Amino acid sequence: MASSEVAMVVGAGAGLGAALCRRFVKAGMLVAAVARDKDRVTVIAKDVGARGYGCDATDEKAVLELFAAVKRDFGEPTLVVYNAGAFLPRAVVETEVAEFERCWRIGCLGGFLVGREAARSMVARERGTILFTGATASLRGSANFVNLAVGKFGLRALAQSMARELGPKGIHVAHVIIDGQIAAEHRPGRSRGDRQPDAFLHDESIAETYWQLHTQPRNAWTLEMDLRPWVEKF
Repeated sequence: MASSEVAMVVGAGAGLGAALCRRFVKAGMLVAAVARDKDRVTVIAKDVGARGYGCDATDEKAVLELFAAVKRDFGEPTLVVYNAGAFLPRAVVETEVAEFERCWRIGCLGGFLVGREAARSMVARERGTILFTGATASLRGSANFVNLAVGKFGLRALAQSMARELGPKGIHVAHVIIDGQIAAEHRPGRSRGDRQPDAFLHDESIAETYWQLHTQPRNAWTLEMDLRPWVEKF
């Protein structure tokens, strides 16, 4: 147990988060699956071979307790992914302060808190990987996307600053832009039209890319990567 690498996925929902956990478990890592809803994430974690932890990533005390718990149960994390996010489509003139702040806190502040604690854990060992999940909105603030774009812009800036500061200390920080719809987002009853199955991003394919980022040699590190299906316009 002590010789295994430890991965932590914050924002481990049933889609991409679960796929990330599954890929890291496949690689032989001890995996902490983290989400706000402990009961739900415990079920997901059991299904993928990970261990579930409940944590509000926007609460500093809760994040500190999370890292302490994972360290106690598994050891210091070698790979930390911040995959949490919140989005409520709304015209800016109709956007309430509370909903805007909530989306920003989950989309950006939580990334800072988790990223900071991951960095504190990794600096002493001079190794580790911190990955942030971005979106099309990380680069472009579209109409009615103010609640998403502001947080994603900030998360991208956070990743850039951390990469420049921590890279010389042996820590790989990268930002992944998910530019397109993920197949798992299409629930029963929602039409895909005539689009082919591979016209959507697949959770497993995205997770494989995250794993590749973690295994990159430090003489060729990626700071930012964008992923999209072959039909996506960009």
